[in-house]
Amino acid sequence: MKQYDYLIVGCGLFGAVFAHEAQKKGKSVLFIEKRNHIGGNIYCELQEDILVHKYGAHIFHTSNKRVWEYVNQFVEFNNFINAPIANYKGEIYNLPFNMNTFSKMFQISTPQQAQEIIEAQRGEIKGEPQNLEEQAISLVGREVYTKLIKGYTEKQWGRDCKDLPAFIIKRLPVRYTYNNNYFNDRYQGIPVEGYTALVEKLIDGCDVLLNTDFFSDKEKYLAMADTCLYTGMIDAFYDYCYGELGYRSLRFENETLDMQNYQGVAVVNYTEREIPYTRVIEHKHFAFGTQEKTIITKEYPADWVAGMEPYYPINDAKNTELYQKYADLAANETKILFGGRLAQYKYYDMDKCVEAALALCDRVL
Repeated sequence: MKQYDYLIVGCGLFGAVFAHEAQKKGKSVLFIEKRNHIGGNIYCELQEDILVHKYGAHIFHTSNKRVWEYVNQFVEFNNFINAPIANYKGEIYNLPFNMNTFSKMFQISTPQQAQEIIEAQRGEIKGEPQNLEEQAISLVGREVYTKLIKGYTEKQWGRDCKDLPAFIIKRLPVRYTYNNNYFNDRYQGIPVEGYTALVEKLIDGCDVLLNTDFFSDKEKYLAMADTCLYTGMIDAFYDYCYGELGYRSLRFENETLDMQNYQGVAVVNYTEREIPYTRVIEHKHFAFGTQEKTIITKEYPADWVAGMEPYYPINDAKNTELYQKYADLAANETKILFGGRLAQYKYYDMDKCVEAALALCDRVL
């Protein structure tokens, strides 16, 4: 049995960055991946000559020059700017909340008018906000909350906003300029060949076992390498000895449509509670496509149960306390490293994932 310097469990972005840096130091790497493809949740595949983001929209954005230059070594990025819209009962609003949003909602034209209306509406919340609804109103007022936050958030979390903790919405981006760019970051784009091409370049030279469940023979796989980088669910690694961590999951419904252009933008959020999906992605717009057909994906939030893909950690007080118990176990490991969204029970934007992986490389390689 071949012996490796590093076994990496899960072939997503975090592990791929680590593998690339390890190989640069002359280390050998084996990946074990339970899915039938590399790339984790940033996996893209070509359908109808359209690059489809299989696990939801992924737009790379960062203000970290080191991270931007790092990923650009491997693939060329286009100049896609994320400017999603919200559909509330057929009314269309720009996101994030900006002067285009306010001018339509309030029938006004100047930042001062918008600020006065929002300030007046915020005043209904006295004292410290006790739940997400009060927190949101205290930030952006009743009308923006009702049309653009309430229904979407309740679908996302499967609970009424009055039953959700205020800390979930500590900040809401509000701009008093006519700027529809969703992100404030200096650099933004999507790989021209898709994210799978980025991961392929990162892991070039590594051995990869797909369709392989690490837990089917954990001790055997651990014995194949001097050190293991584990990027899966940390509670699963420890056989749920303290109990299961909480997650929200997603279900995707894809349709190929015999038309050139379905919605005119890559992402539309549906913010009323009555529509069961939270958003519709039209993939061709990520690459400014002009194909004859189009592919859309409807995104349905779901409660996570074992066997489903865990997408969003529920970082409430109970789960944070539970995660800390697992983190304490992990801190005592000498031959096992933990990294990434599931192993660190932390939502990572892609740039922060690269940043964290490089930080781990700086520390251990």
